[in-house]
Amino acid sequence: MSDLKRTSNEAPLKEVIDRWLKAYGLDAKMKEMDVIQAWPELMGTAVAHRTKSIKIRNKTLYVSLESSVMRDELAHGKSVIIQRINEYAGFAIINDVWLG
Repeated sequence: MSDLKRTSNEAPLKEVIDRWLKAYGLDAKMKEMDVIQAWPELMGTAVAHRTKSIKIRNKTLYVSLESSVMRDELAHGKSVIIQRINEYAGFAIINDVWLG
């Protein structure tokens, strides 16, 4: 039964994966994917239903929308979008929004 005891050099799997992602610079990319998945939660269903595509590249959020009216409305609230997304991510994952 002593073979099953945890030694001091063992770590929980989550901790090991987090360190591995950070070491290879993939933690920010994973957070980007989390933000994209949370788009409906962050912006609401009305915006989510009119969103054709969304991606993050070089700290810029690119959102393609079906509605020109929605695009104009969101253009006026870029700072709110940036704030919501960065708060959700826990760090400044984006610093600009491009609406197309």
